[in-house]
Amino acid sequence: MAFSSELLQKAVDQFSTLPGIGKKSALRMALFILKQPKENVELFASSLVNLSRNVQHCSECNMISDSPVCPICSDRRRNRGIICVVESIRDVLSIENTQTYNGLYHVLGGIISPMDGVGPSDLPIAELEKRIEGGEVKEVVLALSTSMEGETTSYFIYNRLKKYDIKITAIARGVAFGDDLEYTDELTLAKSIENRQPFNI
Repeated sequence: MAFSSELLQKAVDQFSTLPGIGKKSALRMALFILKQPKENVELFASSLVNLSRNVQHCSECNMISDSPVCPICSDRRRNRGIICVVESIRDVLSIENTQTYNGLYHVLGGIISPMDGVGPSDLPIAELEKRIEGGEVKEVVLALSTSMEGETTSYFIYNRLKKYDIKITAIARGVAFGDDLEYTDELTLAKSIENRQPFNI
C-alpha cells in the first residue's frame, strides 16, 4: 500500500499493531483521525500517553490502578475473607459487571502455558500465597478459563494452597469447557460464581 505522506504511513503502521486491525482498517482509522478537530486528537493522544506512563498495578491484587492500591482492595465494604483468582483484568471487569461478587481479586496476568514459555514462576502465585498467610482469607475461588492451560494453572494453585486452613472452590461449570470468562454472558457467569463448588483434582 503506497502513501503520499510518510506521516500517514507511520500512523497506519502504528494502528495496524493493534489486535485484529489490518492495514485497511488502520488506514480508515488514520483518515478518521485526520478529520477530527485538533484538540480532540490531542486529547486522544495524551490519554494514551498518560495511560502508558502513569498506570500502575495494585500492590495487593495486581489489578490496573491509578494509585498503589486499587479501589477494590481499598474498599473496606468488600469481603476481605474471599479472594477470586482470575487470569486477566478483563475477567475482573466481567465478574464486577454481574454485581454478585463482593470479595477481593488476585489477577495472575496469564496462565501456565509451557508452549508459550509461561511457567508458574512467571505468575504472581507466590504473592497470592503471601496473602493467604496473613490469615484473613477464608476462601479462594479459582475462576480461570476452562481450557487445558487454565485447568493446569488451577491444579498448580490448589496444590500450593491446600496446606492452608482455607476453602478452595472453583466456579460452577455453567461456563463451558474451553471458554474464556470475558466472553461468558453475565447471567451465566453470576450463577457460576454463586454456585461454586469445592475444587477437586
